[in-house]
Amino acid sequence: MPERPERPRRADYRHFLAIPTRWMDNDLYGHVNNVVYYSWIDTVVNRYLIDEGGLDISADEIIGVAAEGGCRFYDSVTYPETVDAGLRITRLGNSSVVYDVGIFRQGHADAVAVGHFVHVFVDRDSMRPASIPAGIRAALQRIVA
Repeated sequence: MPERPERPRRADYRHFLAIPTRWMDNDLYGHVNNVVYYSWIDTVVNRYLIDEGGLDISADEIIGVAAEGGCRFYDSVTYPETVDAGLRITRLGNSSVVYDVGIFRQGHADAVAVGHFVHVFVDRDSMRPASIPAGIRAALQRIVA
């Protein structure tokens, strides 16, 4: 069995978004269900693209589509907590980007989970790969690990 990687630390990330848990996020076992973590990953990525990169999700000709994602869990979170989703870029290509997202309890240094997410930027109409738009690229470069 492969060795479990060390937990990422808050200091490893460049951008954070606070996200409150909701009552409906808990599952029957009394902790936030794993699918909610994927929602947090998607939320921090897209909020960053909109707020910092100027992405217009309804009108831009070039958009990012999900190509891959995954999450490793280290600890559980329960309602009512607010988590900090930390974001950094581990690979920035011409038409694709790999995001690394650490999920942290507020005030804690070690991640409770870490996810990755790959966007491939495409022309909205043809769905063919396209270069990452300049404004988005500039925003992504600011958080490259």
